[in-house]
Amino acid sequence: MLAKIAEEIPHDGDFLFEPKWDGFRAIVFRGAKDVFIQSRDLRPLDRYFPDLHGVLLDQLPSGVVVDGEIVMPTAHGLDFGGLQMRLHPAASRVAMLAKANPAAFVAFDLLEFDRKSLLDVPQQERRVRLEKLFRKIRRPLYLTPMTRDRDLAVDWLKRFEGAGLDGVIAKPAAATYQPGKRAMFKIKHVRTADCVVAGFRWHKSGKDAVGSLLLGLYDDERTLQHVGVTSAFTMEMRKQLAKEFAPLRKKALEQHPWRAWAGAEAQSSRMPGGQSRWSAGKDLSWEPLRIERVCEVKYDHMEGDRFRHGTVFQRWRPDKKPKDCRYDQLEVTPAYELEKVFGAGASSSRGRVGG
Repeated sequence: MLAKIAEEIPHDGDFLFEPKWDGFRAIVFRGAKDVFIQSRDLRPLDRYFPDLHGVLLDQLPSGVVVDGEIVMPTAHGLDFGGLQMRLHPAASRVAMLAKANPAAFVAFDLLEFDRKSLLDVPQQERRVRLEKLFRKIRRPLYLTPMTRDRDLAVDWLKRFEGAGLDGVIAKPAAATYQPGKRAMFKIKHVRTADCVVAGFRWHKSGKDAVGSLLLGLYDDERTLQHVGVTSAFTMEMRKQLAKEFAPLRKKALEQHPWRAWAGAEAQSSRMPGGQSRWSAGKDLSWEPLRIERVCEVKYDHMEGDRFRHGTVFQRWRPDKKPKDCRYDQLEVTPAYELEKVFGAGASSSRGRVGG
């Protein structure tokens, strides 16, 4: 079951509110003798998380199906980059990473119990059964906190980001589980930033339309860092941008701060033209632009010094100078201990921690 974006936590209606975890969505099938961990796109995840496979097999009773999120807790909050590192073809590498940085599983729904489907059971009843199941479950398996108190959910939205969480989920209390349907609401952190447009990639349709803009921010040393992309444009605007950028492409590389990245030797995923094992052979070549344009984009949060997800283009900022697009404009999120998130609720109305 999926979620659609809402701008704010609902005021009216009967909802169960939960933190939105930043990890890999996964459904765990516990059979009579084994466990199968399935990703959102129906792929097996067991080989990438051998540390969780054994724990799930040991602690979950047979005949249950649990929906949840694979996360990587650290002393500094959740580490999504660490999860991505697990997607490695070499089993020896995966085993080493699993030992060095173990993953955890956060459960937030129960789809089957004692080999009986719960898909048609209301959300609030599935939650009660899930809490009962997790009374004897120990870490690294957790039950997500839950509240029906909107004010507390608003507080979670503010505080939990410091532990690496992604927002808040609102689930209609009486709703059944609807696979493939956007029957829940997700409320994410939304902010804007003014960024330098330092280059672009062509659209897959050809070199008469812009695919995405490469964004930059200046750090304290006045070095322009690549921080992400924005690509939500209509085809009409993509073609218009191709025309507008034509004069900015002339001699753009001569004094470009990323000129060392423009050649085929670029190998780092930090670089705009760099490949990584997650780019799946996509053409990531890019066209430099003279450092003159500034745009405002909407983003949810940062991962390190880059935007965690793709940003949404808002508008051009002709009133803003590129040199003024610095990291110090970004909102600083206060750190928050992850253990406090796991312990945020201790009753059927607030959720509880397994173990």
